[in-house]
Amino acid sequence: MISSVMPTYARAPLNFVKGEGSWLIEADGRRFLDLGAGIAVNALGHAHPKLVEALSEQAKALWHVSNLYTISQQQELADKLVDLTFADTVFFTNSGTESCELAVKMARKYWYEKGSPNKVEIIAFEGSFHGRSSAGIAAAGAEKLTKGFGPLLPGFKHLDWKDHDAIEAAIDENTAAIIIEPVQGEGGIRPVPDQCLKGLRELCTAKGLLLIFDEVQCGVGRTGKLFAHEWSGANPDIMMVAKGIGGGFPLGAVLATEDAASGMSAGSHGSTYGGNPLACAVGCAVIDEVSQPEFLDQVRHNGGVLLQGLQSLVAEFPDVFEGVRGQGLMLGLMCKVPNTDVLQAGYDNELITIPAADNVIRLLPALTMDKSEIEEAFVRLRKTAQQCQKAGEESTR
Repeated sequence: MISSVMPTYARAPLNFVKGEGSWLIEADGRRFLDLGAGIAVNALGHAHPKLVEALSEQAKALWHVSNLYTISQQQELADKLVDLTFADTVFFTNSGTESCELAVKMARKYWYEKGSPNKVEIIAFEGSFHGRSSAGIAAAGAEKLTKGFGPLLPGFKHLDWKDHDAIEAAIDENTAAIIIEPVQGEGGIRPVPDQCLKGLRELCTAKGLLLIFDEVQCGVGRTGKLFAHEWSGANPDIMMVAKGIGGGFPLGAVLATEDAASGMSAGSHGSTYGGNPLACAVGCAVIDEVSQPEFLDQVRHNGGVLLQGLQSLVAEFPDVFEGVRGQGLMLGLMCKVPNTDVLQAGYDNELITIPAADNVIRLLPALTMDKSEIEEAFVRLRKTAQQCQKAGEESTR
């Protein structure tokens, strides 16, 4: 018999009832160190006092009115994002996958309004993840996402992640845009080198194409910059944002230049809940914290400490791990044993990590993680590695 909650997830047998900063408390009282942050969502950890205050105060005043009217919290958050980024304008969504839908629509509408309705194709890359909507799975193209959901939305070309020459060769009279994650998250914490992002910007400028960055997972301070592409100095025309921007409250956004958004007139897109007062009040509190230079300095510092410790762990357990990659507090342990074994051993040691493709374990802790919590993470990661190593040794006897 099917469960009342549709079984689309292989859920771990854990039931968390409370969160405190970097910690999750299970119903039986166990305290888990959370290195997943709800898949890079809880940027300020669990129950951050400023987010609790922002949500509580807004809840007492106004929850929802719809986008038929001016929403002052939405205007405030849009102004903050425009001031802090390349963007001139912002549309608010409820999630990353909704942001993908709009980014695709915006790129195609841009060319339609310019008299080139044939320009609908978007170049995307192997290993990418852009959500689970029709446009999102079509953009990613992986069989594990698309199988059984055809016919797929047409208009995407998929290229090898490292084949630079193929990109220019794939551009033709029907090409509208290129979409890429500055750091692939679901794909296994694979950062795009800065020179490659610069090269894509130069190519799109030279060819007159729109460049779309998907910063749903790698944005909002995760890499030590407010947005990951800032490390390269290469700006997109359109950027997808979600996850961390709401700090745990459902919120996403599409940021764009005035030119890229020129086709989006009244009635061209909409959202019932997107940008509601509750979400934007929380979003303002998140951005106010994360955008502070000293906050980002601390993310970079802690990311360096965590990276160094993980490199030592790889050296100590060469039969379990083969390397570490990533930036800031978006790091990936490349595993030699199945990453699901590491995940499960982590649960046994009251440690939360997140699996990814390429046999990687993601470490995406709260950006507020402190020194003592980093030290505790190494204690539990070491126990986890010892458990995996012992299991491997016993299996070869």
